[in-house]
Amino acid sequence: MNNRLRELREARGWSQGELAEHLVVSRQTVNALETGKYDPSLPLAFKIARMFNLSIESIFIDEAH
Repeated sequence: MNNRLRELREARGWSQGELAEHLVVSRQTVNALETGKYDPSLPLAFKIARMFNLSIESIFIDEAH
């Protein structure tokens, strides 16, 4: 699954570590999300969407469709 997480994070001027602190996850988790090595749990996806005031679908792109 592709996502716009890196783009959104960089637009706010945050490092991966800073985003991780806001989400209460590890920096490694943020890196894995950004590189597509890890798909977020539903609660984490909602948390990310709320943080950026966007819908989940506008951040995470399901390429299966």
